[in-house]
Amino acid sequence: MLVRTLSTPSLTLEILPEVGASILNLRAASGTPVLRAVELESVKTSSQCASFTLVPYSNRIRDARFLFQGEWVGLRPTTPDGLAQHGDVRNRPWREAQAPAGPGEALRFEFESREFGDMNWPWAFNAWVEYRLHGPHCDMTLGLTNVDTRPMPAGLGFHPYFARRAGGVDPLLGFHAPLTYDTDERVLVTAAARSVTPSENFAQPRAIGDASLDRAFTAWDGVARLDWGTRALTLTADNVFSHLIAYTAPDGSLALEPVSHATDAFNLAAQGVPGVDLRVLESGQTLAGTARITLEGEW
Repeated sequence: MLVRTLSTPSLTLEILPEVGASILNLRAASGTPVLRAVELESVKTSSQCASFTLVPYSNRIRDARFLFQGEWVGLRPTTPDGLAQHGDVRNRPWREAQAPAGPGEALRFEFESREFGDMNWPWAFNAWVEYRLHGPHCDMTLGLTNVDTRPMPAGLGFHPYFARRAGGVDPLLGFHAPLTYDTDERVLVTAAARSVTPSENFAQPRAIGDASLDRAFTAWDGVARLDWGTRALTLTADNVFSHLIAYTAPDGSLALEPVSHATDAFNLAAQGVPGVDLRVLESGQTLAGTARITLEGEW
């Protein structure tokens, strides 16, 4: 499997173009993992990667169907419990393209849905992702364009898994997002966002410890931070990423996912639930945004 590599004095990034242009590894110059460490031989799908892209929607869609502009849209279920999950680009091959000029080193990959006859999405779209290393930063820019003749509901996001307990130290997690959602047994949102409780509030950084997290937050200010004491990292995201998903993965890593809408926003929007941030792109319109990982301290 082809691995494309970017290196700067601060960071090394490995990308798998054939697996959704997903990130295989992101490491500091010392070799310390920034995202969870992944062996190429273990990768069967993007789920085993360090990060993957979410297009043309993020997270879950209830029963793989939703009502849009008066018509039911049916998708193929992609989970054992009958949901459509995480879009339909993360396990498909992306084409490498010329990255625009800018600071540091960059790789760009593009995707055209019309090149695939089995897309699990009834609208035609193009997408691109650009990874750029400069100084202590890794910038990830994702874009989605409706190239259909009809309006298209849309969303996007990133699904990075951060290395959590390197050296045995559990980092402090901090972010400001005063609203969250109640969910059902399939982690599907059931109502409009509500205020966080003290146990759900990370405005004052704290360790997660042995607690399990699988929660969507909103009214997020676009900043999240992991702090190990002698080193730290900050995740920042453009305003399009109005929601943050926090998930403690079974392998011990921590997913912090900047996404553009609530889980199951497609059905919630049709029901009139406010604040879920479902976008509708007219033909030719684009949705795009950048998330940045910045290293601080002794990496």
